Amino acid sequence: AEFSALRQATYRASLEAEKMSSKGKKGSKKGKGVSKSSKAGLQFPVGRIARYFKTGRYAKRVGAGAPVYVAAVLEYLCAELLELAGNAAKDHKKTRIIPRHLQLAVHNDEELNKYLGGVTISSGGVMPNIHNVLLPKTKGKKKLESSQEY
Repeated sequence: AEFSALRQATYRASLEAEKMSSKGKKGSKKGKGVSKSSKAGLQFPVGRIARYFKTGRYAKRVGAGAPVYVAAVLEYLCAELLELAGNAAKDHKKTRIIPRHLQLAVHNDEELNKYLGGVTISSGGVMPNIHNVLLPKTKGKKKLESSQEY
């Protein structure tokens, strides 16, 4: 809900700026164009994605909404990944996101791990994991009590 309100406000602001810029000129109606990305309220390039769709020959025709939808999905995925990677960087008291933080973000999130499970992130390292067999054994009473709780 917040994103759609923000997109509408951005779009309205861009339309008002376009109207204000052409007020003083009476003879010429030609002004600067508004990008498809700004119309959709996105940061990702809608026009470039549309061009890639056309030049890639994925289909004979490409609808007007398809590149907008794909740009919105890509922008959402990047925002989600960057937010989680930023949290991982903050946990390690760093201000810069490095590939290790991306790796931790992907593998600690269930959905991103499923989506990017087969992806190798260069310089990402491995997830910290110690097998239970390798851990030091505890006292027998505690182990029996915990196994009986199931």
